[in-house]
Amino acid sequence: MKAVMTKILLVEDDENLGSLLQEYLKAKNYNADWAKDGEKGYKAFMNQNYDVCILDIMMPYKDGLSLAKDIRSINSEIPIIFLSAKSMQEDVIEGFRAGGDDYMKKPFSMEELLFRIDALIRRSNKHKENQPEIFHLGKFLFDPNKRTLMHNDAVTKLTTKESELLKLLCENRNEVLERNYALQKIWRDDTYFNARSMDVYITKLRKLLSSEPTIEIINVHGKGFKLII
Repeated sequence: MKAVMTKILLVEDDENLGSLLQEYLKAKNYNADWAKDGEKGYKAFMNQNYDVCILDIMMPYKDGLSLAKDIRSINSEIPIIFLSAKSMQEDVIEGFRAGGDDYMKKPFSMEELLFRIDALIRRSNKHKENQPEIFHLGKFLFDPNKRTLMHNDAVTKLTTKESELLKLLCENRNEVLERNYALQKIWRDDTYFNARSMDVYITKLRKLLSSEPTIEIINVHGKGFKLII
């Protein structure tokens, strides 16, 4: 039996195919939301948490490639499958460059689509399982589940936003954490007010970690932040 809780965002402007796919996925015990164009798909993604995105490429208002790039700026992990009548090699390559994990050419087998969904979910779950539950930051121990930062015998309780931001930095350690991605991931909005709020939290985290000389949170001009360990 399929995992009932698996939630899929289907974005397809073809009424017949979209309706057929949604009903088929539901019949196979997936929770499938169907958006009929790229703009509606983006709004749905911003308002719900999904496990997989299935995107048509040629759509009105916002095409699938642009939608995938927007999704990737918010969530770098979620599996994305493209559906397209375009079958040239350069079209497939463009899909992968836009952030796709798989590319299916129309017409396609419904059963094959299910196998590909399952394969991507297994890969995604395995990646999540490989993420450490506790992060070692020099002599600090950071537990994102308990929202605690431990140094020797001293334990600091972090706020939700502090913990979420530090977790993102840890997951992208020694790499740039883009401002827009962090804002969308944590605040779900990249307004000026939220950006200033994030800067305040970065300052707080720097202060909390200041006693450990082997780690540093630096600003990367025009891009975001980097946790250097």
